[in-house]
Amino acid sequence: MPLSRSRPADPALARLIAQPIAHRGLHGSGRVENSRAAFEAAIARGQGIELDVQASRDGEAVVFHDYALDRLTTASGKVALRSLADLREVRLRGTAETIPDLAETLALIGGRVPLLIEMKAPSRIVGPLCRSVRDALHGYDGPVGVMSFNPEVGRWFSVHAPHMLRGLVVTEREKRGPRGEVERRLAFWRSRPHFLAYDIRDLPSRFAAGAHRPVLTWTVRTAEDRARAARHADQIIHELPELR
Repeated sequence: MPLSRSRPADPALARLIAQPIAHRGLHGSGRVENSRAAFEAAIARGQGIELDVQASRDGEAVVFHDYALDRLTTASGKVALRSLADLREVRLRGTAETIPDLAETLALIGGRVPLLIEMKAPSRIVGPLCRSVRDALHGYDGPVGVMSFNPEVGRWFSVHAPHMLRGLVVTEREKRGPRGEVERRLAFWRSRPHFLAYDIRDLPSRFAAGAHRPVLTWTVRTAEDRARAARHADQIIHELPELR
């Protein structure tokens, strides 16, 4: 269910944030994060999906959170050093699944639930990943938005795909005080976001309130988090046991 704040005026944005959003899909109980099984579980529960993408060596969008393969797969090393063809063969630890690419994942979800694509882009060079995501989304029929900590991602989409809903992911944990405020304002100006995805630990936030944008909050894991989100956010990105 949506939280108690006002409904966005933009119908597309309202559809995007209408349901709780499962962080990296509904993972756990044998389902690995950002896996096909986790996405199917979220769809079965009627929940939105948040997933992560990053660029392979050849600039293609693969669905994987960590920059290194070691924690979640039977392989090791950096994702960015492998081609898409190589990554498609890497087995997710403890499963028969391999790392999915974005195009395959979009076909699986098929617009059945809202989708948030967090783009992992650690440098200012974001063009290859952004183009890959934009191209994969061509013709996709369903509520979808892109978001990133990196304001250059929002900037790229504002220029090259202005119709796409875009968000700025924000945490204040390591950037407090005047310098942090300036950096957040510059990131907001640069990315031109339609919504914010905010660290639950930083709410309430003067910056979030003053941005006058819908606020999604991550990662909601406890009843206390959920109560805080109800006061200060428009929707949750969660790992709540009761919603699994």
